[in-house]
Amino acid sequence: MMSFIKYFEDISKVVRGMMLAMAFVSGILYPAVSQSNGDGKRPGLFFTSERVQHLQQQIKRDTAMARAWSDMKDKADRAIAEGKNASIEGLSLAWCMTRDKKYAEAAKSQLLQLISRKQWDGMDDRTPRWNSGLNTAHTCFATSLAYDCIYDNLQKDERGKIAEGIVKLGIKPLLEDWLSEDKRIHSLNSMGHNWWSACAYMAGVASIAVRNEVPEASTWARDIMEASKEWFAFDGSILENKPANFDAAGGFYESISYADFGLSEYLYFRIAYTNAFGTVAMPYDAMLEKTADWFINGSYPNTNRLMSLNFGDSNPFANGIKPVKLLLALGFRKDRYFWYLQQTRNSTFRDIYSPVGLVFEPEYPVKISSPDLPPSAIYSDMGWAMLRSSWHKNETLLGVKCGYTWNHAHADAGSFVLYHKGKNLLIDGGDVNYGLPEYSSYFVRSEAHNVILFNGKAQEAQDQYHAVKNPGHLYNLMDAGDLKYILADATGPTSHFFLRNYRNFLWIGNVILVIDDVKTYEAGKLEWLLHGDKEMRKKGPDLEVIDDSAAVLVRPLFPETLPMGYAHDFPEKMRLEERTGIKDRDASKKINYYAIIPPEPTRQTKFITAILLLDDANKKVETFTGSSGASGASGRSNLPVIEKLEGKDMIGVKITQQGTVTYIYVNLLADGRLMHRNSINTMDGWETDAYLMAVTYPEKKESNEPSRYFIANGSYLRKNNEVILHSLSKVFLCAEKKDNRMNVLLQGQPLIRVKLKAVTKPAVLTVNNTSVQSVYTQGHLRIEIDHTRKPEKK
Repeated sequence: MMSFIKYFEDISKVVRGMMLAMAFVSGILYPAVSQSNGDGKRPGLFFTSERVQHLQQQIKRDTAMARAWSDMKDKADRAIAEGKNASIEGLSLAWCMTRDKKYAEAAKSQLLQLISRKQWDGMDDRTPRWNSGLNTAHTCFATSLAYDCIYDNLQKDERGKIAEGIVKLGIKPLLEDWLSEDKRIHSLNSMGHNWWSACAYMAGVASIAVRNEVPEASTWARDIMEASKEWFAFDGSILENKPANFDAAGGFYESISYADFGLSEYLYFRIAYTNAFGTVAMPYDAMLEKTADWFINGSYPNTNRLMSLNFGDSNPFANGIKPVKLLLALGFRKDRYFWYLQQTRNSTFRDIYSPVGLVFEPEYPVKISSPDLPPSAIYSDMGWAMLRSSWHKNETLLGVKCGYTWNHAHADAGSFVLYHKGKNLLIDGGDVNYGLPEYSSYFVRSEAHNVILFNGKAQEAQDQYHAVKNPGHLYNLMDAGDLKYILADATGPTSHFFLRNYRNFLWIGNVILVIDDVKTYEAGKLEWLLHGDKEMRKKGPDLEVIDDSAAVLVRPLFPETLPMGYAHDFPEKMRLEERTGIKDRDASKKINYYAIIPPEPTRQTKFITAILLLDDANKKVETFTGSSGASGASGRSNLPVIEKLEGKDMIGVKITQQGTVTYIYVNLLADGRLMHRNSINTMDGWETDAYLMAVTYPEKKESNEPSRYFIANGSYLRKNNEVILHSLSKVFLCAEKKDNRMNVLLQGQPLIRVKLKAVTKPAVLTVNNTSVQSVYTQGHLRIEIDHTRKPEKK
C-alpha cells in the first residue's frame, strides 16, 4: 500500500490529514511500530554517538584513519577561515567529533543557503518535466545528514524552517515524481535502476531526518521501505526489452560502478531506518548477501590497487567497498567481506577519505588469506562470468560477458577481458563522459570490445538505447582446477548477420583457447578483435601484449596462422590490421587495437586462438631469424608447445606443458550442419558425437590411460571398441583421476544417467564438488543426476 498524498500548502491540514493516514497504515502494515522506536538521540542517522566514539578510538591506533580525519578537519578549518563553503558532510563530522560550534554554525549557514534555493534539480527538456533527479537525491542526503548532526545546536524555529525546506525542495519533488499515486511520472520499467534507488531511498533518508518536525514523514519512510521490495524484485519487461535489476545469483546488470552507487543508496536508507525504527528483516536480504559476493567475484586483487571487471559504464577501479562496509554495519557479517575490504586497507585508495566512509570503517579481525568462494562464478541471467587461477594477488582472471545491451550495458556480447600478473592486459573498451560524442560513436559499440565483426559490424548500435531484444547467454561453466570451460552464445544480439556466433573458452594450464564457431547468412569479411591498454606488437606468429613484467602471447591457429615473414609473401595466412580506438576515460587520446582477419571472405569458419600466459618460468625472450631473413617469432623457455591438428571433419590443438600432453578436438560435424543425424566422428581413433573434446595424458606416457577427459555436448566416447562415456542425452563432462580419487563435473539435462570408464573403483568420488557413493560395475562408474524429483516433505 502506498499512502503518499499531495503536499498541501496548509501545513496544518497535512498534519491533521496524515495523522489519520498514519493510524490506518500503522494498524495494517506496521503493528506495534511507532515514531518513537528509535532512542530519539541526535545524531541518529549515521554519525551516532556510538559510531563517533568508535572512530575516536580507531584513529588512536590506525595512522591512516588518523591522517584521513586530520585532512578532513584541516579542509574544514581552512574553508571556515577563508569564508568559503566546506564539505557539509565534513563540517558535520567535525562538529560531532569536536563539539566546536564553529563547525555547526558553518553547517547551519550552508543548510540555510540550500533551502533558500528555488529548486534542487529539474529537467526542462523532458515531457512531462522532471522536477527531481540525482542532484535532488544527493542534496537530500547532504542536508539530512547535516540537519541530523547539528539538530541539538539549532533553535526550534530553525529546525522547523530547515525541515520545511528539505520537504519542499527534496522530499516532495522526489515523492511526487517517483512514488506518489497522483503525480508520479516514473516507473520501475522506465527508470527503475540506479536512479530509482537514489531518488526513492534518499527521500526516505530525508523523511527520517525531519520526522520530529513533520510527523507524516515517518509514514513516508515506512512506505519507501515497503516499496523497496518491488525494486529488488523487478524482473524486467518483455515489451520494453528491460532486464531484471538483479541476477538470481546477485549480480546487478548495470555494472560494478552503478551497483556500488545504487546499492549504497539503499543501504544508507536501511541504516537510517534501522537507527530510527529498529532492526528489520526483508525478503531480499539473501540477495544483498549474494550481491556482496558478486562484488568479490568481480574483483581482481593485486599488489597495487584493487581492480574489478569494468564491463559497461564502469571503470577498472570501481568496487563495492562502500556497500560491503554498510552491510557489515547492518550486521551482515562474513569473513570474506573483511577479505574484500582488506584488499584496499593498506593502500592510498582505501575508502576512508569521505566522512561516511571513515565513520563506517569496521574493526578488522585477523587477516583473512582468501575468500571462502569458488575461484570461478557465473551469473547466467545477466551474462557475466569470472574464471580465475586462484584468489591470491596478481594471479590470472578471465572475465567473459555475453548478456544484455541497454543503458549502461554495452554492445559487447561474447567479449572477454584478461588480468594477469597484476595487470589488465586484454581490456574492455571502457567509456567516457556521456556528453561526449565518442561515448555513442565508439565506446558503447561492438568495435570497442573483443568480439567478432562481420563486414565491420556485430550488434546494432541502437541496442544500447532501445535495448537488445535477444540477449546473449553464457552456459556450462566448469572449473576443474587446471581445466576451465565456459560457452558464450552471442548469436541472439548479432542474428541480423550471424546464424551461429558461439565462443568457447577452454583454459588448460597456461593456455586459454578461444574457439569461435561462426556462420553468417552470406559470405563476407570476418574480423577477430583484440584490445590492449599497453604495448601490443607482432612477434612472428604471435601478438605479444606487454605491461611492465606482465605479458601474454596471442596466437591465431585457425583458420590460419599469422605469417612468419613478410605478409605480402603469404596471402594465404591471416591478416593483421591495426585500428585506432579511443582511450578509456580520455577521449583526447587515441589507442591502437588489432583485427585478425581470414585471408578470404567466408560465411562459415572456426577461429581457434591461443592465449599463452607468460610467467617467471617462461618470460625470457629469445629471438630467431626466419627463412626470409626477417625477425621471426619470440621463443621462450618453458613455453607451452602448441601444435595444430587437422583431419577429416576435424581440427584441433595439441598442447604440451608442465609434464602433460592434451589433445583438443573440434568436431566439424557437430556445428549444426546435420539435421536429424547424430554428429558421429572418429578423431585420432576416438569415436564420439561430441562437439568438443579434450584428453590429457602424463607426458611421455600417452600409451597409458588418460588422466582426464573433457567432453562438451557429447553423448558417447569410445575407443578400440571400449565405452569410455555413455549417456542418452548429450552432456558436458570433465572427469579426472588423481591417485585414488575421481573428480567429475557433469552438466546437461535435468535427468542424466552416465556410464563412465574407471579402470579401478575410486576410493573417493566427487560429482559437481560433492562427495557421493560410487556405483562401480565391471570397470565403469554409474552416475545419476536427477533434478526432476520433487524435494521430499519434511
